Amino acid sequence: MNNPRTYGQAPFHIAVIHGGPGAAGEMRPVARDLSTAIGILEPLQTQKSVQGQIDELADVLKTHADLPVTLIGHSWGAWLAYFLAAEHPELVHKLILVGAPAFEQKYVKNLSDTRMSRLTPAERDEIDALFKQLEDSTVTQEQKNVHFARFGSLFSKTDTYDPIDEPRETINVQADIYNCVWPQADELRKSGRLLEIGKSIRCPVLAIHGEYDPTPAAGVESPLKNIIKKFRFIILKNCGHTPWIERQARLNFYEILKTELG
Repeated sequence: MNNPRTYGQAPFHIAVIHGGPGAAGEMRPVARDLSTAIGILEPLQTQKSVQGQIDELADVLKTHADLPVTLIGHSWGAWLAYFLAAEHPELVHKLILVGAPAFEQKYVKNLSDTRMSRLTPAERDEIDALFKQLEDSTVTQEQKNVHFARFGSLFSKTDTYDPIDEPRETINVQADIYNCVWPQADELRKSGRLLEIGKSIRCPVLAIHGEYDPTPAAGVESPLKNIIKKFRFIILKNCGHTPWIERQARLNFYEILKTELG
């Protein structure tokens, strides 16, 4: 597996950071579309701890990027970019956080309730069963990857507003990475340490959030505007968690990115 993937021509001042954790490849469409004008790096996260992923990303950028970089992080990747900017400010020129998870625990129930309300009873039962399979030590890793991919399919239904009718990018889903990394990240949020970390960020930060994203916009905007001096927030109408697959929002999303990237 090439890591990082590169698109366009050097210099590479931009990197796109995928979510999951464990959803390598999901940002290829963004990298590909932006690379018609600028060089783009797509690092793929393989480590099984929060700190391991921070260190891995820092090493990739130091080796392959023209520093400092603008990081475009989606979902978990928004948090990872945020962690990196706090720990290695010399590496980061700007952060663009797309569909970030809520930064405070009090917003998490809103996310869960919204998602469940958008599923049928049978789909809700399937979600419960999938969670049990992912936590079952007798289930093979290959089977867990299949279950994890099914999660993505179900949550795609809850998280999108008006998706384009095109084949989706193939994503290398890795449930073991998710099972190791996400509990650590979630504990940082529960403890309040997540926001403390952000106080070390000095670069400009732009958060882009879909109006239909099940994570409430307030869960991103309200916490960050109080800890980051150079913070802006853009809400995209008729848009869910992943703007580049949204029929009514994708053009606006790319226009915003291209303006921010100069």
